Amino acid sequence: MTNPTFDRRRFLSTTVAGAAMLASPAYLRRSRAQGSGEVNVWTYNQFIPDAFKEQFEADTGIEVNVRLVDDQGKQFNLLAAEAPNPTVDVVTVAGHRFLQFIDSELLAPMDTGRLSNWGNIIPTFSESDWATINGQKWGAPILSGMEVLSYNTEFVTEEEAQTWDTLFSEKYKGQTAYIIQDMMSIVMLMMGYDGNMVAYLDDPDEAARIVEEAKNFLIEKKPLVRKYYDSGAEVQQMFINQDIVLGHSWNGPAAALINDGFPLGMSIPQEGSYGFVYTLNIANNAPNPDNAYTLLNALLASPEIGASMTKASGFISTYKDASQYLTEAEKRSTSFPEEQLANLQFFRAEANEMKYGLVDPAVEAVKAA
Repeated sequence: MTNPTFDRRRFLSTTVAGAAMLASPAYLRRSRAQGSGEVNVWTYNQFIPDAFKEQFEADTGIEVNVRLVDDQGKQFNLLAAEAPNPTVDVVTVAGHRFLQFIDSELLAPMDTGRLSNWGNIIPTFSESDWATINGQKWGAPILSGMEVLSYNTEFVTEEEAQTWDTLFSEKYKGQTAYIIQDMMSIVMLMMGYDGNMVAYLDDPDEAARIVEEAKNFLIEKKPLVRKYYDSGAEVQQMFINQDIVLGHSWNGPAAALINDGFPLGMSIPQEGSYGFVYTLNIANNAPNPDNAYTLLNALLASPEIGASMTKASGFISTYKDASQYLTEAEKRSTSFPEEQLANLQFFRAEANEMKYGLVDPAVEAVKAA
């Protein structure tokens, strides 16, 4: 391989600088809130931008303790282990995983009356069907994303990136990576099945057969993959180090690399893919619920904050007018051609209990194979 013209030291420095470009809400600066104590948050890297966190702490007196998470399943298991008295106040749950957390009584219903800035969320996200369960809201949508095929443009062509088949080709043996659980859904879609498994709610035997077929496919293709990874930061580093030249990823980590000058492209392949929405949620029996609502309301205060979250994470903001505060390059890294968007569908939760009851053991079987 030739070395791409990319300054790794520059990347590490500009990633931090990018998160500090936009400050926290003006209303906080105008009026120092009389607060104290702490709020404990489990969230993904840069979902709460550093500049916002520092300003919020200075203006409210509330210390924000962030614990990074990299996987919905791990977060669920950790929260379940702490129930009914968790140490966390705010967690980050993808909309399609709501039912799992709600049915296990791990989340508290969201009292939107305590969030004066709730109206700053685009209604498509805040008032959608998946956001309301049992007549109640369960989270504040902050960022939307999708599963994409990311590729180093110095080695992989745009044409090759139009199909998931390239990820499993002999040409790129040992130069690919993906998250197994996410790829299970995509592989089912590649095979012509419903990766959400809603179509098989009344036919669990068929659901089991489909998962078995997807599992066997991934086991067969295991010699081709360099690594199964867990976090967005991990796949970013693999691209930077040239450990891989293409891989399945979320669009957020890919966009962050693109914005920092790395020669990366991303596509929604012709076989299709899935979109999702990240939400911030109040943990059931949270130790600091008042501070949790203060934090959430501050995060929802302005489109500038939504833009700063996009700049820091690479995911698409759910806030009204947030795109006005993005550069043209940042807008390009968070948008896709219409013909590719037509290949996208959103994850759904109706069949999650059956789906993950089948998929989780299959994932472990792939790892062990």
